[in-house]
Amino acid sequence: MSITEQATSEHVDMSEQTRAMYPDDQGHIERDGVRVFYEVYGSGEPTILFCPTWTLVHSRVWKMQIPYLARHHRVIVFDPRGNGKSDRPRTREAYAEAEFAQDALDVLDATGTDKAIVVGLSRGAQRTLLLAAEHPERVLGVVFIGPFFPTSRSVSGLRWRTMSHRWTVPAFLRKPLTTRGWAKFNAVHWRTDFRDFVEWFAAMTTSEAHSTKGFDDVVGWGLETDPDTLTLTVLADAAAPVTRRDQLALARRVQCPVLVINGTDDKITGLADAKELATAARGRLLAIEGGDHAPMGRRPVEVNLAIREFSDPSFRRDPAVHRSDDRPRALYVSSPIGLGHARRDVAIARELRTLVPDLQIDWLAQDPVTRVLEQEGERIHPASVHLANESGHIESESAEHDLHCFQAVRSMDEILTANFMVFDDVVREQRYDLWIGDEAWELDYHLHKNPSRKCAPFAWMTDFVGWLPMPDGGEHEALLTADYNAEMVEHVRDHPQVRDRAIFVGNPGDIVHGDLGQDLPGIREWTERNFDFSGYVTGFDQAETGDRERLRVELGYQPHERVCVVAVGGSGVGAHLLRRVMAALPAAKKLVPELRMIVVAGPRIDPATLPAGDGLEVRTYVHDLYRHLAACDLAVVQGGLTTAMELTAARRPFLYFPLRHHFEQNFHVAHRLDRYRAGRRMDFDHATPEVIAAAIADEIGRDVDYRPVETDGARRAAQHIAELLD
Repeated sequence: MSITEQATSEHVDMSEQTRAMYPDDQGHIERDGVRVFYEVYGSGEPTILFCPTWTLVHSRVWKMQIPYLARHHRVIVFDPRGNGKSDRPRTREAYAEAEFAQDALDVLDATGTDKAIVVGLSRGAQRTLLLAAEHPERVLGVVFIGPFFPTSRSVSGLRWRTMSHRWTVPAFLRKPLTTRGWAKFNAVHWRTDFRDFVEWFAAMTTSEAHSTKGFDDVVGWGLETDPDTLTLTVLADAAAPVTRRDQLALARRVQCPVLVINGTDDKITGLADAKELATAARGRLLAIEGGDHAPMGRRPVEVNLAIREFSDPSFRRDPAVHRSDDRPRALYVSSPIGLGHARRDVAIARELRTLVPDLQIDWLAQDPVTRVLEQEGERIHPASVHLANESGHIESESAEHDLHCFQAVRSMDEILTANFMVFDDVVREQRYDLWIGDEAWELDYHLHKNPSRKCAPFAWMTDFVGWLPMPDGGEHEALLTADYNAEMVEHVRDHPQVRDRAIFVGNPGDIVHGDLGQDLPGIREWTERNFDFSGYVTGFDQAETGDRERLRVELGYQPHERVCVVAVGGSGVGAHLLRRVMAALPAAKKLVPELRMIVVAGPRIDPATLPAGDGLEVRTYVHDLYRHLAACDLAVVQGGLTTAMELTAARRPFLYFPLRHHFEQNFHVAHRLDRYRAGRRMDFDHATPEVIAAAIADEIGRDVDYRPVETDGARRAAQHIAELLD
C-alpha cells in the first residue's frame, strides 16, 4: 500500500509512521475517567507546551516543530481528548474548552513543569487563552497560530460566531439541503460520509499550492477519530466564552508576551481575526505572505525560527558573518541514501583542494556516509550527530525487494525539515564561503522556500532530474509527481539566485525522455537549460584498477577462481536480494564449479541474519568496494547508479535487479545503463534461484562492449564549484 493510500485509510495510525525524533518520555494523565496522552522531548529551558487544536487532528500536527525546538528547549505535546492516543469520551461536556485547558494544566503537573511557553493552533487558541488568562503563573508567553478568535467583521469571524451560537445546533444536527462547501460542516453529513468532510476540511486547511503531503497528513489524522466524537466537540462549548465582547475581554486579560502567526490566505480563520487577537492581547502579529491555515507544516522554517526567537530572547536568527581566520571554508552535505554519493563527493572534494589548496571542507553527514568520510580522514562537523536518520527511514519504507522511492522521500518530509534546521543552525553559528549539496534535498527545497536564509554560494548536484510515477500508481501518482516537479520548476524560475551552480552528474544523453508533467517542460530540455554537466563521477581513479591480475592477487583471489561479488549498497533495503542470490549458489556451482561468491552485506545488514553455504563468504562494510568490483568476474547488484556505473567503468559483466516501484532505478538508472550498453537487467519477481544461477553461468567472465565512462568527472565538477570561490 502506498503512503498516499495509507493517508486515506481509516485503519492506519498516522502517529506510528517514521519520525525525525522520538520522545524521551511519555505517559497519560487521567481525570474523570478520561486518559490523555502526552510526550516530552529534550531538556532545554524554557519548556514549550504545544496545546492540541481541534480534535480532528492530534499532536503529530507539530511534527515539523518538535525536532528543531527540542534540540534547544524542553518540548511537551499532548493528544486532544477524542483523537490520537487519548480517550474518546462519549459526552459533550467532556469536550468543553475548560476541559482542554485543565488537561494542559494536568500535563504540566505530570511532567513537573512550573511554567512554559504555550503554543496554540486554530481552535487551540481558545484553550490557550483560558490557560494564559486564568493561570498566568504557569504561562511565560503565548504563540497563537491561525487562531480561532471569531471577533472580526470579516467573513471568517462572522461565520464562526454564527456557528458557535446555540441556536445553530438544530441546523447542525439536521440533514443539510446541500453538502457543498461549508454545508459539509454538519453532523448528519459526517455520519453519512465522514471521509468527504475530512478531505474537504483538509483541503481548506492546506490550501497553499503544492500541499499534497500536508493534505494527506490531515486526512490521515482526521480519520483516526470518528464522526460521533467530532460532533460532540461541536456541541460542547466551541468558544470560551462565545460572544465577541467576551472574547476580546478574555484576550485583554493575558499579561504575558504574545506572538500571533497567521497566513494571509488562511481559509479557515482569517487574518482579520488574528489582527484582532494581536491587538487585544498587546502582542505582535507575524503575517506569512501566501500562507494557509497550517503554516507550521507548509512554512516550518519560518514558524520554527519565530517560535525560537520568541522563546529565547538571546537567539540570533541571522547567519554568522565573522570567523577566526581567512582560510576559505566549505560545508558539504552528501545524501546518505546509499554510499555512492559519499564516494563521488570525496573524489570531488580532493579535486577541489587541488584547485583551492587552502580550502577547509567540513561535512554535515550521517551514517553510512560518515564511514566513508572517516576512512578518508575527512572532517565531520560535530552537529552531524543531530541529523535524523534518512537511511533508516528508507529501510523502514521497504518491503521484499520493493521500495516506492517517491513515496518514501515524500513521507520523509519531517526528517528533511529537521535536517535542514540542523544545517541552518550550523551556518548561523559559523560562516562558510561555500555550501555544496549532493542530492541534499532538504537544502535545495528549504532554501528555495526561504531564500533569505541563503548567505553563501550554493552548489547543487544530482544525477537525475524528474520525479516519475510508476505505472501501477495510476493517475493519482502521476498528478503527485507532476506537482512535485512543478514546484521544482517554479522554485528555480522564481528564485534563480538560490542555485549558484546546478551540476548534473552525467551527460545530456543520460537524461530520460519525456515531460516533467502535463503542461510542464520536457525533462531533457529543462535540465539542459538549468544545469551544467560534469560527466559521470566514478569516485575512484580508473587507472588504479586497470591491472586486474595484480588487483586479484592483492585481494586474495586465486587465478582459477571465478569470483562473483554480490553487493546491494548501504541503505539496508537489499537483504531479500542477497538471500535470493545466496540461495542460487548451489545451482550456480553445478554450472560453474570454480565459482566463489562474496556477499557484501553493507553497513546496515547484520551478516548473522544471512545464510551460510559452501563457497560463500559474507563480509560487512568494505571501504574500497570498487576494487573488488574491478577484480571480479561477475557482480550481482541491486539497481543503484553508483555500483552499476563502477562496474561499467571497470568493464565487468553484471546482473542488476531494480527495486520494485523505485522510479530512479527503473527509469533513470536503466536508461543510463542502456545508453552505456552495460549490465543485464533482471526481474526479481521472476528470478528464481535457478534462473539466477543460469544467468550467473551465462554472464560470468563474459567479454563486454560498454561505452567508455569518462575519467575526469570529479575534476569537471570541482571546476564548476571552485568558480564560486573566486
